[in-house]
Amino acid sequence: MDSKDDTQYEPAEGAPHPASLSLFEDRSGTEEADGSGSSGDADEAAEAAKGAGRRKRRTRRVLIWSLVALLLVAGGCAGAVYWTADHYASSVDRIPDAFPTVPESAQPKPVPHSGMTFLLVGLDARSDVATTGTDAKAPAWKVGAARSDTMMLLHISADRKSASVVSIARDTWVDIPGHGKAKINAAYSWGGPALMIETVQNLTNIRIDHIAVIDWNGFRSLTDAVGGVDITIPKTIEARGDARQWDAGAHHMDGQEALLYVRERHGLPNGDLDRTKRQQNFLRALMKQTLSSGTLSSPGRLGGLLQNVGDVVSVDSKLSNTDLYDLGWSLRGLRADDVRFMNAPFGGFDTISGQSVVLMDKAAATPLWEAMRNDRMDQYFAEHRTTSDTLGENVR
Repeated sequence: MDSKDDTQYEPAEGAPHPASLSLFEDRSGTEEADGSGSSGDADEAAEAAKGAGRRKRRTRRVLIWSLVALLLVAGGCAGAVYWTADHYASSVDRIPDAFPTVPESAQPKPVPHSGMTFLLVGLDARSDVATTGTDAKAPAWKVGAARSDTMMLLHISADRKSASVVSIARDTWVDIPGHGKAKINAAYSWGGPALMIETVQNLTNIRIDHIAVIDWNGFRSLTDAVGGVDITIPKTIEARGDARQWDAGAHHMDGQEALLYVRERHGLPNGDLDRTKRQQNFLRALMKQTLSSGTLSSPGRLGGLLQNVGDVVSVDSKLSNTDLYDLGWSLRGLRADDVRFMNAPFGGFDTISGQSVVLMDKAAATPLWEAMRNDRMDQYFAEHRTTSDTLGENVR
């Protein structure tokens, strides 16, 4: 057989081979005939090369426009998330000038990477109208108009995997800057959020990052907004004086009943100390309801929660809209069992200047405040499991 008939066409050196086309290689250039094929074969090869070039350009255009579309969609989603965060978080009322104006040297030094600590305040406002939240028709603070009926330190760990709530009894006898010794709830009445924060910082040596304030009108409204809360009374508590009877069993409490539940103390064996546990028990039930429903893991539900909270709660002006939304989103992995509750160490009851007061055990409180300040609450609870006044399952 003639050797010329056995010869197969091979592309010239540097020419594209149909089986090795790439979107990322530049194979442009001119073909040179090596004399082993016919002129028709050369023309076909040239046309093939031109077709490959056109396909390459079309593919590049598709890739470019796909990338542009992807960026537009991503930008739109980011914009939507930002709008959602800004929209719902804007409903939260802000408290101006909520922090002490004393020099930094006179305040606890912040500890880097130690989580976040909130001061939660429930107001016994002498007002029939809202004083907190967006529906407020009276100021959150006016001299002598309200005392803080509830005070809790909420510490959120830096890794957002746990949280701790420590209640300070409202009748705790402390030093209030500029006023001397008094019950701690007088600080809010005399100087508003700033004096309240300064008093708690001096007591605990913990730098307060933010404050959230709600009055009893807001508490009632928030409970109704979430559809009520389930509370179990382990044992019937007989009526005493103005205190109502609480029957043993499960109760689905609306706002009005929940308010009676958390404010009661006269019918309880340990008075104010048992009341703080009721308040913690309510907050635990509310958290269980919120966390088990996946509210924090859904951007839409989180927005709705922020709106409900914003209607009745006021926070300091340092907590921006983005801060609020980001905080809620960062807690999406938190579960109710990851939140621990306890009372500040109790040092006994006393009567001072004719007032019934609660004393704090300062020696026992020191390691607690140190643990919270340094984000070591998990370690604290492990080491003080049997000695700390933690919240149990059966709350009177």
